[in-house]
Amino acid sequence: MAQTYDRGAVEDVGRWREFSAGMWAWVLHKFTGWVLVGYLFTHIAVLSTAIGADPAAAPQDLYTTTLVGLEDLLVVRLLEVGLLAVAVFHMLNGIRLLFIDLGLGLERQDQSFYASLIITGAIAVASVPTFLAGV
Repeated sequence: MAQTYDRGAVEDVGRWREFSAGMWAWVLHKFTGWVLVGYLFTHIAVLSTAIGADPAAAPQDLYTTTLVGLEDLLVVRLLEVGLLAVAVFHMLNGIRLLFIDLGLGLERQDQSFYASLIITGAIAVASVPTFLAGV
């Protein structure tokens, strides 16, 4: 007879406390990967729209006009900070996973995950003045 174990409903908030650092690292890595894929497709769509908007105009003029128009929006600049944070975390966590796959730092997985979070946060906070300059 098969043994069953009731883990509770996914909606149960208390269940999230059971997640270890490794599980959070996995969830965040998958999430940031999907965000980067979504950004890639959005980026291509915006650029193709800018280039093909007016066939009579020079492509570089439309491209520049579109980018300047987007850069003037505060929400776009804040999203760029978020994009930087997503990319940095995904990169640092990927490097962490590479070392773990090579057998290095196996006993320090939690600490390396927390370090990648702290470094990501520091880089994102340090980038805010650069991204918000001129707003």
